[in-house]
Amino acid sequence: MTVTCRLLAADVFFMSACRTIGLMSGTSVDGVDGVLARFSETGQPDIIAQASVELPEALRHELLTLNAPGENELHRAAMAANGLSDCYARVVAKLLETSNLKPADIAAIGAHGQTVRHRPELGYTTQLLAPARLAEQTGISVVADFRSRDVAAGGQGAPLVPAFHRAAFGTETARVILNLGGIANVTLLRPNQAVIGFDTGPANMLLDLWCQRHTGEPFDSDGQWAASGSTHQKLLEHFLGSEPWFDLPPPKSTGRDLFNAHWLDRRLVGFETIAPTDTQATLLALTVQSIVMAINKQDLAGVPIYACGGGARNRELMKQLANAWDAEVSTTASLGIGTQDMEALAFAWLAWAHLNKNAGNLPEVTGADGYRILGACWPA
Repeated sequence: MTVTCRLLAADVFFMSACRTIGLMSGTSVDGVDGVLARFSETGQPDIIAQASVELPEALRHELLTLNAPGENELHRAAMAANGLSDCYARVVAKLLETSNLKPADIAAIGAHGQTVRHRPELGYTTQLLAPARLAEQTGISVVADFRSRDVAAGGQGAPLVPAFHRAAFGTETARVILNLGGIANVTLLRPNQAVIGFDTGPANMLLDLWCQRHTGEPFDSDGQWAASGSTHQKLLEHFLGSEPWFDLPPPKSTGRDLFNAHWLDRRLVGFETIAPTDTQATLLALTVQSIVMAINKQDLAGVPIYACGGGARNRELMKQLANAWDAEVSTTASLGIGTQDMEALAFAWLAWAHLNKNAGNLPEVTGADGYRILGACWPA
């Protein structure tokens, strides 16, 4: 698979062809996705291998718990970072085995880490990872801590993937790239216009939470449980109308600091008699409507949407999104990048950009003061 990439910054100190690995664990906290890709001197990637591992339940629980203040959290965060890095190392091993490559064949790993706090308005964002441990375990240099430089420059530090979307797909054709992870975010690509990218609100995050609470299942497979219920219109209006964040203009980003169990439980007060299936159906409608509302505010009627992330496999979600949007709704697979590969490939690209001293952010997306080289490197 070949995707044409375009350089982002005018000042490129050197360019080199190399192989990098991208590792991503998102806000759904369900697993680690990895992609090994070769980037040409002009930035064109070929995906060589893909791999993923599920997070151990105890680690997943700890990472979710660490999204809120708790006892002895510094120690617990350090241990969780070690555990997550071990999972990352397992993905790297699988990628090397699949591709029949050695650590010396890989220029760097681009590792996102697990976001547990995201407060750019206070000047910080926290992604748990032990990059030195990962470099030791894999024998490969690790580039990590991608978001903090953008935040230091006054930006949101997120979303970062729109920079890769512009590089991969260009702006000659108008399209929306929609990531349906724990949080939904969009990249709006249009000819002769600046790229717009921002979070739109919860996607899988609240759906998974409610499903786990009432069924014991980790997620609502294909959205079948939501499809068995009916949208409660007054509750949907309450969800949308009671949260000022939805009305904020971009640049904006969010996460579990806002959309969490406390947020949901507070808004369910007075709606306790609604059947759990109907609440699930309403949460799915919240995901769809917040996406459509956000895109419509950018005057993009008639522009096709290409979805990726775990939510792109939720048939009911994709069905309702297609019904709510006035143009084609498909997945990024039709553009040459699989739905589970997009974010991991983006961090492989960000590692490549770092090695080549090429800016990895889009100031018009994050609100940063300018282009910045993102990440720090832990050499092998």
